Amino acid sequence: MKRLCSGSMLLLFFLPGYLAAHGRYAQKLMKDLFSNYTNALRPVEDTDNIINVTLQVTLSQIIDMDERNQILTTYLWVRQVWMDAYLTWKKEDYDGLDTIRIPSSYVWRPDIVLYNSADDQFSSSMETNVVLRDDGQVMWDQPAITKSSCSVDVAFFPFDVQECHLTFGSWTHNGNQMDLFNALDSADLADFIPNVEWEVLGMPAKKNVILYGCCSDPYPDITFTLHLKRRASFYIFNLILPCMMISFLAPLGFYLPADSGEKVSLGVTVLLALTVFQLLVAESMPPSESVPLIGKYYIATMTMVTTSTALTIFIMNIHHCGPEARPVPRWAKHFILTYLARICFVYEVGDNCLGGASSRKQPLSQEDSEALSSKGTNWDVNGQAWSGRLEEDGAGESTKQESSIRVECTEDMFVSVDHSEEEGAAGQRNTEPGEKNNTVGEGEEKEKKGIGGEEKEKQREILMKTGLHRNIEYIANSYHDQRSTQLRIGEWRKVAKVMDRFFMWLFCIMVFIMSILILGKAI
Repeated sequence: MKRLCSGSMLLLFFLPGYLAAHGRYAQKLMKDLFSNYTNALRPVEDTDNIINVTLQVTLSQIIDMDERNQILTTYLWVRQVWMDAYLTWKKEDYDGLDTIRIPSSYVWRPDIVLYNSADDQFSSSMETNVVLRDDGQVMWDQPAITKSSCSVDVAFFPFDVQECHLTFGSWTHNGNQMDLFNALDSADLADFIPNVEWEVLGMPAKKNVILYGCCSDPYPDITFTLHLKRRASFYIFNLILPCMMISFLAPLGFYLPADSGEKVSLGVTVLLALTVFQLLVAESMPPSESVPLIGKYYIATMTMVTTSTALTIFIMNIHHCGPEARPVPRWAKHFILTYLARICFVYEVGDNCLGGASSRKQPLSQEDSEALSSKGTNWDVNGQAWSGRLEEDGAGESTKQESSIRVECTEDMFVSVDHSEEEGAAGQRNTEPGEKNNTVGEGEEKEKKGIGGEEKEKQREILMKTGLHRNIEYIANSYHDQRSTQLRIGEWRKVAKVMDRFFMWLFCIMVFIMSILILGKAI
């Protein structure tokens, strides 16, 4: 235990002297190396020799992708390694010192730049030290925040995959003076910080030798292709799903009752909401000829909503056809009211929401109304036959009975009048009085009526009865006309209802198909 403690004390005693000696050799080496050194010329013994530079790039972070300005901002670690013929020494002469670290401005550095840089200041790199080895190898690790131009293709936004190129090469030295080599087949992604919007699929490296039009010498470069895939979850939940839910409201506008007055308002409101989402997408996208996938979806949905609103206006015009409307054509009755109504599950006008029978009586058809109006002056009220004769016990009683008759016409009462027995009303009138009146003597009757009284009484009865017939006939004809008008209006409303249901199912299917197509791109 005592020997171990004594050894440690000796090591601590001699270590500061050793480091001090090592520092003195480093200063001496610094003076010897840079006494006749210049960093303005290529460090080669023969000017015909080519200096080889090995390039390695490590991707640390994707800072920003500006799609509108098409600029990619990244944080890179760039390592450059080359051989300097004038910076070699024997480490035995300097107490075994094999490496030193000095500022990079002291040595010659290759003028490798980012060809497609979009930085307006060119000051994103950081001045760091270089590592010198005794064999003349120089290694320069430099962190840099680069802004490179990237051609962004937004045709499949937000399910797009982008390829951004970072091309490094010498700005002044051609391939006969300096050559570039890849340290790895791709950029190093071991220290990459994941990005919330973009997923890095890879960053392969490729060497190119290009002959430019200005010069006949070849210029080598190394191009790193950064493959990026957009994380679409943010856009699905904030742009696509709200648009889908809003677009499903457009077909439901056909299900609204026509008398609610909100069918057109719903379509206009949905159209305005989609316009707001379209503006949000347009603000983030670059102005180009390629329309984004989500933009096409918005345009298709807006077109569908506009068409549905126009069809709603047309159907409402059919629904509100007035009494002056023409009857429904035969082909419409056959196709729309028969086949299409069954397909769309549309029941008779007046059926309740549960599909039960209507509580109101169905209106008469036009054929039945015309058949009833073509008969005589006999009339039917609510299915009970009323004859054109009036039972009277005498002249006074018949007058009171006729004056007390009141005809009430309601919606559920239908009347038919028959004129077939009008001509025989006067003749039959003489035979109707009862046997009780026949017992009266002729002399007493003549004394009551006087001369010519009988004829005046008969004429008066005929005139009163004829006026009553005309009034009831007028009421019946008016009611028949009203029912015929209601029948026409009801048929047109059923046509409008069938068309509403048909377009509702049609547009629901269209919205569903478009939603499946847009979500299929995310898989």
